[in-house]
Amino acid sequence: MLESVEKLKAAFEEALAKVSDSEELEKLRIAYLGKKGAVADFMKELKNMDNESKKEFGKEVNILKDAIDASIRSFGEKLDQARLDAQIRNAKKFDFTIPSDQPEGSLHPITIVQRRIEDIFKSMGFIIEDGLEIQTEYNNFEAVNIPKNHPARDMQDTYYLSNGQLLKTHTSAAQNYIMRKYGAPKKGEPPLKVLFPGRCFRNENIDACHENTFWQMEGMMIGEDISISNLIYFMKVLLSEVFERDIKVRLRPGFFPFVEPGFELDINCLICGGEGCPTCKNSGWLELLPCGMIHPNVLRMGGIDPDKYTGFAFGLGLTRLAMMKFGITDIRVLNSGNLKALKQFVD
Repeated sequence: MLESVEKLKAAFEEALAKVSDSEELEKLRIAYLGKKGAVADFMKELKNMDNESKKEFGKEVNILKDAIDASIRSFGEKLDQARLDAQIRNAKKFDFTIPSDQPEGSLHPITIVQRRIEDIFKSMGFIIEDGLEIQTEYNNFEAVNIPKNHPARDMQDTYYLSNGQLLKTHTSAAQNYIMRKYGAPKKGEPPLKVLFPGRCFRNENIDACHENTFWQMEGMMIGEDISISNLIYFMKVLLSEVFERDIKVRLRPGFFPFVEPGFELDINCLICGGEGCPTCKNSGWLELLPCGMIHPNVLRMGGIDPDKYTGFAFGLGLTRLAMMKFGITDIRVLNSGNLKALKQFVD
């Protein structure tokens, strides 16, 4: 019987040498290692042997089985590599020195601004997170201290879905998830600093400065002894880096349920220079950065002790920031899909 094992091994090696593609290799594998293959037939002979012969023969058959399996795998890898080499050899050559006669594409203005801001905050130790566009009512409202009777829950403002969920109305909907994901920093650790951009949806009356689909970017910093001074510092760095020039700003009190105290950081309209235009509703100012110290209730719902930790949060209107940076007078251009209008905005 041991001689038959050697004969089968020799027959396999001879057959393997004739294989030219993956399909033939698979047929060979089935013929030798399949349930009805040659090796399986050998295993059936074990029941007719005495214990001593069964032990010796079974060992040789298993060695043969492992050897055949290893040979098939190795040969398959060689076939794959040969096929890849052939594809590379036959691939159409491209001369990168030939000037292209096709117009170049560009990133969307909002994408340009978003990436720039992410780079700025990453250089200051912030991590970048993401948030779901479809949210629960709890995450969008209750977790950020917006009560049941708040007007933001009105069907006139919020897009509700048939399953009871909704399209998020602000990036603040990700606050609770992020707090619970990272938690407060332990003693001696640096503060938690997170930036999370996202697309938001509200049932707005569309005009030159309002859209029903727009982009925001929210940031949080949580730790021990975090104050308004920290907030103001980061906002100044942000604006100076993005616009690369001095920007006239004003900070005024503002009410937002998820911060206390809350502020509105406005910038002088860069479209009209502060004289008044449809983009700034003829006020000369554009609301850009709602911000403030995170409300104790929001920290508590995020699993963070408000008696031990404080933090600030800010919400940046990416869409409006892109308008100011590139001098776009009508917000509707950004969602228009008009390539002729958008391709001019190359950073």
